[in-house]
Amino acid sequence: MKYFKFYKNYTFIINSPNLNIDFFFPFKTIKIIFLVFRSMNFLIKNEITKVISTGGYMSLPVLIGAKILGLKIYLLEPNFVLGRANKFFLNFSEKIFCYTNSLLNFPKKFLNKMNVINPLVFKKYYEKKTKTHKKKNFCLLVVGGSQGAHFFDNLFKEVNLEIFKKHSIKVIQQTGADNIENLKKFYDKNNVENEIFYFKKNLIEFIDEADLCITRAGASTLAELSIMNKPFIAIPLPTAKDNHQFENANFYQKLDCCWVIDQKILDKTKLIKLLNGILENKNEYINKSLNLKKLNDQNLWNNVNQKILEIINEN
Repeated sequence: MKYFKFYKNYTFIINSPNLNIDFFFPFKTIKIIFLVFRSMNFLIKNEITKVISTGGYMSLPVLIGAKILGLKIYLLEPNFVLGRANKFFLNFSEKIFCYTNSLLNFPKKFLNKMNVINPLVFKKYYEKKTKTHKKKNFCLLVVGGSQGAHFFDNLFKEVNLEIFKKHSIKVIQQTGADNIENLKKFYDKNNVENEIFYFKKNLIEFIDEADLCITRAGASTLAELSIMNKPFIAIPLPTAKDNHQFENANFYQKLDCCWVIDQKILDKTKLIKLLNGILENKNEYINKSLNLKKLNDQNLWNNVNQKILEIINEN
């Protein structure tokens, strides 16, 4: 919330526990029941008639409360595999919004509730009103995210140093807040042009500057890169529930828009070989960039915005 202070007074937090089966499960269940009543009180007090959920265990108290009150429930599945909470609430929902009609694990009996939309990202990504950067070096953007920064730190500073020996590059890399200074010193010491960051409100500026992004495979990140027509190397988080990060990346890989690497078999040598290959023979890189452009040619903010509004307001 510290990054969205403006919305602080408009936010009601319901701190749902993770429902993993363990010694504390009975206590978690009691807390969920309490949170259901708390959610119902909030929904009634604010005269809410429609609830939109992106899934996850944290949505359970609100959606159960909404069901008890007879409110209309709309689901959003940004991943390319149907999440467990969304699957559970499909029967009680009006519609589900998703990015593909080939959503994995989707029950056929609910196909009439499926509405395929373009990816939901900030309007500025669709408008692509970004500045053109005058640069001389090929720019690599490394975004590990909250669950990948440490792994990416250890691997990519050595990889980028090896790439720098053969090619002129600039590195923009995300890291933990406590590691910004150390990582910057490493690149500065080795004369690698760099920008190191932990959180950036306008990440679109870095994406715009980058030629190639190396990232995890969260749905929002891949959607932003895709809309911006930026080829990327995806390294899905191997511990992601139902392997949804791999499925997210695989969607774009099948369209020849990116490269996907399995972390379990990833090492420094393989990554250096891949990056050198991309930099030395740009044909594959250019082809992926063109495929992204083709994928997003008709994707407009007004289209996705209007479609959602029409569906939610149709009854």
